[in-house]
Amino acid sequence: MAVIEEIHTKINTGVEYINSLRNRNLKVYLFGELVEEPVEHPMIRPSINALAKTYDLAVAAPELASVISPFTGERVSRFLHVCTNANELVLQNKMQRKLGQLTGTCFQRCVGMDAFNSLYSVTYEMDEKYGTDYHNRMKSFLTLMHQYNYVVGGAMTDVKGDRSLAPHAQADKDMFVHITKRSNAGVWISGAKAHQTGCINSHWMVVMPTMRLGESDKEFAIVGAVSVTAEGITYIYGRQSCDTRSMEGGSIDVGNATYGGQEAMVIFDNVFIPNEYIFMDGEYDFAAMLVERFTAYHRRSYVCKTGLGDVLIGAAASIAEMNGVPKASHIKDKLVEMTHQNETIYATGIASSYQGYPTKSGAYICDEMLSNVCKHHVTKMPFELARLAQDLAGGLVSTLPSEKDLNHPEIGKLLRKYLRGKADVKTEDRIRILRLIENLTMGRNAVGYLTESMHGAGSPQAQRIQIGRAMQLEYKKRLASILAGIDVEEDKDLLVEEISGYFGRVFGLANAG
Repeated sequence: MAVIEEIHTKINTGVEYINSLRNRNLKVYLFGELVEEPVEHPMIRPSINALAKTYDLAVAAPELASVISPFTGERVSRFLHVCTNANELVLQNKMQRKLGQLTGTCFQRCVGMDAFNSLYSVTYEMDEKYGTDYHNRMKSFLTLMHQYNYVVGGAMTDVKGDRSLAPHAQADKDMFVHITKRSNAGVWISGAKAHQTGCINSHWMVVMPTMRLGESDKEFAIVGAVSVTAEGITYIYGRQSCDTRSMEGGSIDVGNATYGGQEAMVIFDNVFIPNEYIFMDGEYDFAAMLVERFTAYHRRSYVCKTGLGDVLIGAAASIAEMNGVPKASHIKDKLVEMTHQNETIYATGIASSYQGYPTKSGAYICDEMLSNVCKHHVTKMPFELARLAQDLAGGLVSTLPSEKDLNHPEIGKLLRKYLRGKADVKTEDRIRILRLIENLTMGRNAVGYLTESMHGAGSPQAQRIQIGRAMQLEYKKRLASILAGIDVEEDKDLLVEEISGYFGRVFGLANAG
């Protein structure tokens, strides 16, 4: 067993979670230097605080953010749960929106949650075809994670190298994580995963392929769980806009003084995975199923951005009020438009969950079409929300003097005078709201709200491809033919077949799987 199992008891609160991250001797580089203790680093700590909030919400609202584990009989985080009905998929979304509201940033646990849910059904179907034992291994691993209530990250995005070449054809095979050697006890992997959300703040990572694979790519068809403390792992912390403001002291200029996101590159140099933590080993033909099921879950998980949108709408409304123009018709219209777009994202994401259906394993998966529509909205609408928020904020959102100037004994009083809006609003409060808008639209948390909205869980074209595959043009053409009186009798039979497929899942008329 990994060392991490021996040094921690079950984690229940945010404080206990933060303490569980101490003294792990991770190899983390930031600004070209090894970080002695990530928990105490001012640039890293806000991301830890955001993840800790997932534990505190589970304590404050257990029905929303926790579940009774089917493996241990005790309460664990909903982020560790495999959904077995549509309502559980819905509760995931409601929890995600709430956490977005409470933190104003990425809380870094959705990838692991969606990895569990997709792997649960994929391992079941691999075992069914090949007689392997991956599904039992997955359940044993989940039991271990539930015993300690750990944070598990998902590591999917390879660095890819030459995008025109398959993994096996790369000049350097390390462009995709792959098996380098094996023994009777397990395998060793090398390569790198990019943009890894919350990896340093996790206890375990589940490594997965990033794309469909061919027969020549068997050594890249590896899925396994590794402790973040495993020998051979190096973390290189990613930069975010305005991230060093958290190292300046003060609490105003950073915009969101408490919470932030985290991405890093993870480099695997012959990292060992024991057999009991391997959930795919060479079954290349299941890589596409895993990626597609994972993205179905993860793209509707982007309803988390509506929680951040709620914060941004609130900040935009607040600055309009502080400026003395909350009743102006064009101000109200912009806030309505922001709300309309934010709720459109949420509607498609949660509808995808409501239309979840069972796989052969008993795990429920959400509706793929609506999941991709949700994520495609997310590649566009948060940018428009950000534009409207900046419109309402005015030019000060990008030209404000620093907090040190505000607190300067001579010029501070001038700034407090000339940066005031309404007379009954403190200048500092107005500045804080402006900095929050800056944080979400240009600063550190714009990474999670905007850039990640564009590229996370696949860039826009990835969703368009999946929407194109699932848009059922032939079925819709037959609908038109019947109403137009063309080949009516023949197409009625075809429509009956269609009802037993996609729409059967939607309306509960089809068999499981």
